[in-house]
Amino acid sequence: MARRTARAEQVSATREAILDAAERLFAEHGVYAVSNRQVSEAAGQGNNAAVGYHFGTKADLVRAVARRHAERIETLRERSLAAAAGSADVRDWVDCLVRPVTEHLAGLPTPTWYARFCAQVMTDPALHEIMVEESLASPALREAIVGLNRTLPELPPEVRAERGQMVRVLILHTCAERERALAEGSPTPRASWSEAATGLADAVVGLWLAPVSGTR
Repeated sequence: MARRTARAEQVSATREAILDAAERLFAEHGVYAVSNRQVSEAAGQGNNAAVGYHFGTKADLVRAVARRHAERIETLRERSLAAAAGSADVRDWVDCLVRPVTEHLAGLPTPTWYARFCAQVMTDPALHEIMVEESLASPALREAIVGLNRTLPELPPEVRAERGQMVRVLILHTCAERERALAEGSPTPRASWSEAATGLADAVVGLWLAPVSGTR
């Protein structure tokens, strides 16, 4: 029994080391610029086949990194939803989208890599679909989107779709850019992740409520 327990702990530690290395390397260099061998070496694994053995394909590895963060973000978003329950204010529902992400990043050991990892992954069409699937598997995110849609003004369908895409890009890349600046010790417009979330939510609310011109 003790031997099996030790083996399980060793496997768990190896998997975590691989996930740490993959998240950092993918964030810094992009997913397809990094080989499984490089991930294995960065994780301290002498066996270059360790990544494939523990995770399968590179797409499976990307999914595993995303899922490692999902539970904590879900918990934070559930808390935001409880605070926004019954609100007719667009801002409250935008906070449900923005703040769980920034609070999660604020709670990670520094430097963080997750926002830049997501930004890199989202540039690849196949891996983009994985991230979308993982996001939509979140009941709290789906509830936040429903709540937001109830509070938005009437918008043409194409405008609503366009702005939804803009919002996703804005949240993703604003967080990734702040994360990069913090890792490099560069100045940032806001002193904390909480303040950054406030500025980001202001921008997202403004985007959703902006006038519509030139539509037919």
